[in-house]
Amino acid sequence: MSAIELNAHPSKDFDAKLAETVALLQQAALDYAPAVEGGAARITQASSLGAEDVVVSHLINALKLNIGIFVLETGQLHAETLALLDRLKATSLAPIEVFTPAAESVMQFVAKEGAQAMYKSIDLRKACCHIRKMEPLARALNGKDAWITGLRREQSGARAEVPLIDTTEAIRVKLNPLANWSWGDIWHFIAQNKIDYNPLHDQFFPSIGCAPCTRAISLGEDFRAGRWWWEDEAAKECGLHVAASSTLEKASA
Repeated sequence: MSAIELNAHPSKDFDAKLAETVALLQQAALDYAPAVEGGAARITQASSLGAEDVVVSHLINALKLNIGIFVLETGQLHAETLALLDRLKATSLAPIEVFTPAAESVMQFVAKEGAQAMYKSIDLRKACCHIRKMEPLARALNGKDAWITGLRREQSGARAEVPLIDTTEAIRVKLNPLANWSWGDIWHFIAQNKIDYNPLHDQFFPSIGCAPCTRAISLGEDFRAGRWWWEDEAAKECGLHVAASSTLEKASA
């Protein structure tokens, strides 16, 4: 059974949620338009190429908004994710930027800690995330006044209070246009619009990250149970969406 067949069940108020999301994205494109004519927009979408992010990218393209999209290619992504990235680059009207970790940092870390260091301790796993995600993220967001994510309140307890507009970060605003959407809403929209998505979702991967740190989940397991499954539930974030104000400062240090 495909992810669409399994999950495409919209909320009763889906149309209102969609309208809210569209209005937020359109206003964001206006609020963070280029400072000078012909310049780069001051807002960008962070895409992991998961189901939520392909929905946001589709809306950016369908609405012809002046909002770029970036992907963090960690060097550890699944082949399916990389293939989807290639297809997105080939079809997107919005510019797609790909940020990779500093090769020297990766080589030094692997040489010192080993290729499977992430399984040895939470500190080493987070160090790996810092090199492969946080430092590239800081480069991707450099010069931007706002960024867009696919965060939803339903995803986990840690994200239960995600606002549509997050102004807690001193450096830039974070917009979460799908904050109110359910998993059923996401797949209903994907089905309605025939959006290309990661086939790993059809293999029971609701949340997709780096290949060594992501597994399929079983019926009844938590949405993010397949991420860093060997760790305690409280530790299951890479840093991208935790304590934003301090995280990016650390990433830039």
